[in-house]
Amino acid sequence: MASCISPKGGEMIMRQLPAIGGHVLTRVWVFVVIIAIWEVAARIIGQFYFPPLSKIAAAAVKMWFSGDLSTVWLSSTVATEIVPSLIRLAAGFAIAAAVGIILGFAIGRSKVLADYVDLIVHVMRSVPPVALVPIFMLLFGLGTQMRVLLIAFTSVWPILLNTIDGAREVEPTYLDTARVFGISRSRRLRSVILPSCLTRIFDGLRISSALALVVMVVSEMFAATNGIGYSLVYAQQSFRYNDMWAYVILLGILGWLLNLLLRIPERVLLRWQPQND
Repeated sequence: MASCISPKGGEMIMRQLPAIGGHVLTRVWVFVVIIAIWEVAARIIGQFYFPPLSKIAAAAVKMWFSGDLSTVWLSSTVATEIVPSLIRLAAGFAIAAAVGIILGFAIGRSKVLADYVDLIVHVMRSVPPVALVPIFMLLFGLGTQMRVLLIAFTSVWPILLNTIDGAREVEPTYLDTARVFGISRSRRLRSVILPSCLTRIFDGLRISSALALVVMVVSEMFAATNGIGYSLVYAQQSFRYNDMWAYVILLGILGWLLNLLLRIPERVLLRWQPQND
């Protein structure tokens, strides 16, 4: 029995480990070098509007991690400024994903429907998000509803267009084979069309997540009373530049986390595809 076990798989993994470790180490070193350059450059320039990262980190700790054990050391600012933004972002992005995927399938698989809505879709997606803020304020007021709907409306287009393209690009041979075997329309959708579209859908979701984050910040800069965008502008107007930069870096981290979270279901659902990263 032991003679049937091949060591090739184990040897291949062992050969890949140094390359993987070196790749991770390179990323870490690049990150460390960028931090060092920022710190040194900020101290050389000596301008209050471009503070060193050490001062930004101290401001972030003071703002967000000055609580006690009962709040897991999180301060009240997290609950009043960051959590509302995350709720708006999640709600708007969820609406955009649901609407974009459902409509994308419908338009992509129906030439008649596509002929009617194609021009409308391309005109609407071309409108800059910032130009829509006054319109949404008039239609939905200044509350959370306006911000959630604005996020949903402006971030739906990459999901919608990528889903449409994915639904149109399904290999006809696969559908013909499914029909020959008598597979029902609903099962063809689940077993043939949807798997073929997943790569395109996840591409759209990643683009939309970044767009949703941008629109969330922009919407909170107008007539808001809380949120990351509001806090960022308030810190800038109050000349608290350490706090302002802390919020900017926080937004970058949130964008990275969103992309990371989307990669988890993508790798599970598309595990049959080779990974490029």
